[in-house]
Amino acid sequence: MATSGKPVLVLASASPRRLDLLAQIGISPDRVAPADIDETPRKRELPRDLALRLAREKAECVARENAGAYVLAADNVVACGRRVLPKPETESEARDCMSLLSGRAHLVIGGVHIVAPDGRAASRAVTTRVLFKRLEPADVDGYIASKEWSGKAGGYAIQGRAARFIKSVNGSYPNVVGLPLYETAAMLAGLGYPVET
Repeated sequence: MATSGKPVLVLASASPRRLDLLAQIGISPDRVAPADIDETPRKRELPRDLALRLAREKAECVARENAGAYVLAADNVVACGRRVLPKPETESEARDCMSLLSGRAHLVIGGVHIVAPDGRAASRAVTTRVLFKRLEPADVDGYIASKEWSGKAGGYAIQGRAARFIKSVNGSYPNVVGLPLYETAAMLAGLGYPVET
C-alpha cells in the first residue's frame, strides 16, 4: 500500500506526456516502470489489435515485477487504412510519414490495459480520427528540420509543431497525445482504484 492509504499505481511507460495527462485528472502514479517488449507488428496484424496487444504485453510484463499494485499501460498506433505508421528514427522515415498523412484523414488508436492487484484486468481501444491539411514542401522541410518527429508514432505530436497541420480531430484529443483520459479513469474506477471526482 502507498503511504497515503491508496493502492499503489504503476505506470508502465516512460512517456512524460502520459504522466502529464494523468496529472491533469488528479492521478499521480507511485512509480514509473517502462516495459521492455518487442513492439514489432505481427504479420497481417490490424492496427487496433496491435495497440491492444502492445498495451496488454506492457502491463503484464510490469505487473509480474509489481505484485499488489495497479499497473497501467498504453500504446498508440497511427494508421492510414490498414497500414501502421512507424515511430520514425530517420529523416527519410519521417518524410514518408508526412507524405502519407498529407491531405488525408488517419486514425490514432490508443490501446489501454490495466491490471489490478487481484489479477483482474481491463482493456480498451479508443480511436480518434485526425485530418491533416495538404502539406506543402516547405511545411515538410521545416517540420523535418525541427526533429520533433523523432520517435513519435506517425512522426508527429499533436500538441507540438504539427498542430498547425491539423484541420480536425474527431474523438478523444488526449488519446492522440498519448492516453484517452475518460476511458482510463473509468477503467481504473471499475477495477477499484480510487479516482477522485
